[in-house]
Amino acid sequence: MTTEQGEMRKRSWVKKWELSPEPATFASSNKWSNSDMDVTPPEKRTWGMVTWVLYWVSDALNVASYELASSMLAVGLSWRQALPAIAVGHIIIAFAITANGAVGATLHVPFPVLNRSSFGFYFAYFSVVSRVILAMFWFGIQTYTGSECVYQMLKAIWPSTARIPNHLPESANITTTGLMCYFLFWLIQFPCLLISPQKVRWLFIAKAVIVPPAFLAMMGWAFATTGGGEIFAQKRTLSGSKLGWAWLAALNSTLGNFSDFTRYSPSVKAQNVQLIVIPIAFTFCAFVGIACTSAGYVHYGAYYWDPLRLIDNWDNRAASFFASFAFALATICTNISANSISAANDFTALLPRWINIRRGQILCALIGGWVILPWEILATAIGFLQFMAGYTVFLGPIAGIMISDYYLVKRGAVDVPALYKPRGRYRYHGGVNWRAALALVVSVPPNIPGLINAINPKIDVHGGIYPYNIAWLLGFTLAAAVYTLTSKVWPAQEAIIPAAVHDEKQRSEGSDSREGSVKEKAHKTMVTEV
Repeated sequence: MTTEQGEMRKRSWVKKWELSPEPATFASSNKWSNSDMDVTPPEKRTWGMVTWVLYWVSDALNVASYELASSMLAVGLSWRQALPAIAVGHIIIAFAITANGAVGATLHVPFPVLNRSSFGFYFAYFSVVSRVILAMFWFGIQTYTGSECVYQMLKAIWPSTARIPNHLPESANITTTGLMCYFLFWLIQFPCLLISPQKVRWLFIAKAVIVPPAFLAMMGWAFATTGGGEIFAQKRTLSGSKLGWAWLAALNSTLGNFSDFTRYSPSVKAQNVQLIVIPIAFTFCAFVGIACTSAGYVHYGAYYWDPLRLIDNWDNRAASFFASFAFALATICTNISANSISAANDFTALLPRWINIRRGQILCALIGGWVILPWEILATAIGFLQFMAGYTVFLGPIAGIMISDYYLVKRGAVDVPALYKPRGRYRYHGGVNWRAALALVVSVPPNIPGLINAINPKIDVHGGIYPYNIAWLLGFTLAAAVYTLTSKVWPAQEAIIPAAVHDEKQRSEGSDSREGSVKEKAHKTMVTEV
């Protein structure tokens, strides 16, 4: 075989991995889009109102939400103060998710594409790269949580699992049994990642049927065996301004990212139900966590905020298995909805020629599952963990910019075809909208001292810790205000259009109409002058 033939065969093999955009795509080539990045066609808009209810019930019931109140009670709040903080926080995020989701349900484009409208075609990659790193990181952490569920399930079936000898050194920060369970959960989870976003709703429906009864059963056990327990009798230990800041910090801890599924909604009305479901589902899950932890203290003499550590103390093997199975299913669904799909959408935006959603999820599973090594981070890199947890200093401003851009600046008038064109109207200045950049520059720094203190408490930042206690709210508000003000004072004329444009035909008709109006106006002027 000659060198030239070898090169041709290599190019042919590489060509097989290339993806093609939809025939009706707005992108000029597969360098900028593929079928998963294009506008969602009507036949794939399958997420109705019932699906949204089941999706958020599915997303809310997980280990992290169960533990949500733990840090709040630890700093001195009572359960009566912690639950309202959780509820109010999720009401706020529900408004943000629904407002941003309405845009997705109207334009039917993914987050990375929509982001170009406000950030500029190339500056949007800042949000995309930030989010894909965050998603893969939390994918690994959630997968480790799932491995603990598998351990409890195996121990319930074969109690000797707890006595498997460890052959790994202490420096590995994981045991032989732990690594086995991690691999098993990763393996069980992997096929679920290959389900398309349109069909994955059936997995969420299964979780919504199986997991809530498990949570209700655990809550029933808690009240039936203890009547409430120690936590419900605890009083707050804070007062005055310290109580106020602690409550705001608790509220801020509930705020986070957006859903990537509203593009699959057939209408804006269908996804509006999120306003009601999100605060109810997450507050209920946190209440179950409080009740079960309180009961655990009565039974076992310790506060087990981690439900899997609580289950580890149960002597009923059947109950242990089914509760652990419910949490394992909950973790898989949450990992898909909150991390895997987000990362996949972002990978698709970064390399649309080569990566679609399915390939993006595989990459997330490999990098997030095995490259990041979550057990190492949990054991030795607490500062890094705090940094990633504090990433809301960026998420709040990004949300504020996107929402204010659509509702206050462009008033819903977005040119969808232009979102796919690197030299279109959303290029701004070299692909960067300086108004969005300035909004980030203004809104992020006030929270940095508090983030530094969270990473390393030995560094005293004095009053700088307080803005960080409301990082999401502060960042959202500052970014939205700065972006709106600069966009009104120095408008990007090329990005302002009178009405939304959903396809090239509509844009062409609009151009013809405007051209006709100009000609008609010129003709009338000439007649008047004569």
